[in-house]
Amino acid sequence: MSSPQQAFAGDSALESWRPFLLDATREVFSMMVGMELVVPDHVESETDGGITGMVGLAGAICGVLTIRSNESFAAESASRMLGLSLEEAALQGSDAMGEICNMIAGSFKAKIGLEDTCMLSVPTVITGDSYSTHSLIVGNRLEAQLLFQDQPLTITLETRG
Repeated sequence: MSSPQQAFAGDSALESWRPFLLDATREVFSMMVGMELVVPDHVESETDGGITGMVGLAGAICGVLTIRSNESFAAESASRMLGLSLEEAALQGSDAMGEICNMIAGSFKAKIGLEDTCMLSVPTVITGDSYSTHSLIVGNRLEAQLLFQDQPLTITLETRG
């Protein structure tokens, strides 16, 4: 197997990062949120809108990492992360998803050996029921879905090719 940091362009190089991205996501949710995420055998439907956290990457990798979930997933995450009731946590869901996205991006770049050569932007969070995101990055896209008690989380990494 090649080094995770060997090639930055092309779908095959990006696909080789899938295990690192999945590990980073599952570790952050396990350690910081107390949620055990599983990779489904197959994706049945797209993750509903609700909340999307985004973090830009610049340096050795140029791109954007996004996580997308529904509001109940975000509220549950915030509740577990902050030790709040679900009602209190509902107001913190956006902030929690932004911070979780930031932690995943940091863990991912460390796992592929680029912790010192890739910077992260401040997280951006989009909320609402009817929206789509479009990145101006022309390049490669890696997307995966994970589940927590049948609630989906979609994580996407887009890099400049």
